[in-house]
This record gives sequence, structure tokens and C-alpha cells, in this order.
Amino acid sequence: MDRPGGEDDACVTLARQPTGETKMGEALARILVVDDEQDLRALLQRYLSDQGYAVRALDGGQHLERLLGRERFDVLVLDVMMPGEDGLSLCRRLRARGETIPIVMLTARGDPLDRIIGLEMGADDYLPKPFNPRELQARIEALIRRQRMLGAHTGPLPGDGRIDFGPFSLHLGERRLRRDGGDIPLTSGEFALLQALARHPGRPLGRDRLIELSRGRDHEASDRSIDVQVMRLRRAIEDDPAQPRYIQTVWGLGYVLVPDGGAERRP
Repeated sequence: MDRPGGEDDACVTLARQPTGETKMGEALARILVVDDEQDLRALLQRYLSDQGYAVRALDGGQHLERLLGRERFDVLVLDVMMPGEDGLSLCRRLRARGETIPIVMLTARGDPLDRIIGLEMGADDYLPKPFNPRELQARIEALIRRQRMLGAHTGPLPGDGRIDFGPFSLHLGERRLRRDGGDIPLTSGEFALLQALARHPGRPLGRDRLIELSRGRDHEASDRSIDVQVMRLRRAIEDDPAQPRYIQTVWGLGYVLVPDGGAERRP
């Protein structure tokens, strides 16, 4: 049963030990589910709680920003088709105000164009309905793993945990991108992709390699999702995204980070 104001009862106890997911001393991952379907909310709360997550749920977006401002969550599961403000609009608005929480979009529409639009709005992953809750759990866990182990497979951090290129400073430990002392908001997926490029300056990286470096070997991302995130990164850091100086395309291969914003490097 929903609480007045749209929040469901919080599930904050560890119902049973998830298989290999929760380690001694590791904080319980917190998931926020926003969906107007009461049965689905209840199912996801029960299932994810049984897997060892702390779960909160809302029946719409009217209280979302207030809750995100009050509590910390590791992943937001956001339905696209909701009365009032839909999930795409909510996602776009959250990203516009600098919210970087990883977002999994849920949709009853199977059109690939909808998935692309969701990624362009700032979503990190996309899951069509109906779906197996285990698949949602796997996608959530991949996002949490990327958050907690970001860059662990790409080698040791620089001495001060910072990579500089052009006027930018990428702070790896804090997961922040700065320019002239100011922060540039990035989603977790955008940061992971920029970090993968920044760790290999001047070295062209194919899309498959970028997926592996930024999301892990077991992630089923598409080439198109990498292209969408590159487009978003260019909007964030390039003076003219149509003529990028730092994140350049290497035709027939992928992308390269050019630290000094110089001429395009080719394989």
C-alpha cells in the first residue's frame, strides 16, 4: 500500500544474503524505483530486497527530486510511461541540474529509437517491459560495480589520482571533471567513458574496447550507446561539438582523446 505523498514503505533490511554480491563491511546498495504500476513496484521492492538491496519506491516523479536531495541512492530505476511528467522528461531534468545517479529506464515500448532517445537524455541503461527481474538485477549490479570499481581494470591511478588534458582536470578518486575551478556534471557512464579515453591519450580505441574499459566485459552495450555517450561528452567539453578538438573520431576504428586538442590522430 502506498503512503500518502506517493512513497511506498521502505525496505531497508537484508532479507537474505545475496549470492556473492554483499561483502563484509560493504555498504548496502540503495535502489530507488519510480513506476506508476503498483503491482510492479511491489514486485521489484520484494525481489530486490530479497537480493540484499535497500529499496525505496515512488509512484511518480512529483517527489523524486526532493527524495534525491534528502537521501543517497546508488541506482534509479525509472519508468518511461507515467502520468504527468514522463520518465524521459524526468531524466533530462535530473541531468540538467547536475544529478549523476546511474539511471535504468523501463519502457513498454520496444522501438529501438526510444532506447536511443533515453540514452541521449542521460540514461545509463534501458530495459523493455516485460522483463525478468533477474535481468534488472544484473543490470543494476553492473552499474553498481562500475561505480565501486571504476577503472580498477585499467591500471593504477596516476600519483595524484588526476588526469589533465587541455583546460580540464579529471579527478579519478572523486569522479569529477573540472575546468577553470568549476565542476562539469557527468553521469557515471559518461565519466567511465571519459576515464577510459583519458587513460589512453593519443591512442585510438575501438567501440568494443571502450565498452570493455568503461562497462566491463560482461556488459551487453551496443556500439550506438557508445556513440551517444561520446556525443554527450562532446557537448559537455567541446567549444564546438560539431568540430571536436579533444574527443576525435578515428574513421573505421573508434575514438581518441587528444590531450592538447591538436590535429586528429589516425591509426
